Amino acid sequence: MRARVAARWIATLCAAHVFAGHVFAAEFRAVTEEAAVLYDAPSAQSKKLFVVNQGYPLEVIVVVEGWIKVRDANGGLSWVDAKQVSAKLRTVMVKTPLAQVRQAADDNASMVFQAQQNVVMELSEVVPGGWLRVRHRDGVSGFVRVTQVWGV
Repeated sequence: MRARVAARWIATLCAAHVFAGHVFAAEFRAVTEEAAVLYDAPSAQSKKLFVVNQGYPLEVIVVVEGWIKVRDANGGLSWVDAKQVSAKLRTVMVKTPLAQVRQAADDNASMVFQAQQNVVMELSEVVPGGWLRVRHRDGVSGFVRVTQVWGV
């Protein structure tokens, strides 16, 4: 009897661990069109809330019949036509007043450039230690702290 209870307890913990990994892993997509309209409901006839530019990262909340409920960088929830975003294009947006992009994934590495708040950069790689390899639209690349951007 005791062995059965222990086995159930272990199975429950394992399932919770696997499930928790999926719950907390955010999925992001980037706008692929020149601009995308965000709506208050999953329909082109619903109220238009605002427009976001190409590359803007959006967090996926739920996908429903060709529409995606998303969270924007300000925390707002809205809906976007699934055809206007892609998981293949990965971008991040600077959320601090000024992000330092460095030559290496090290706070002591020389600075390649600085990016102002709301600048969108292409995400090339997630690097251990809280760093991201990014590329500016001008072609310059480097490493930025994950805490300075939104979209991962």
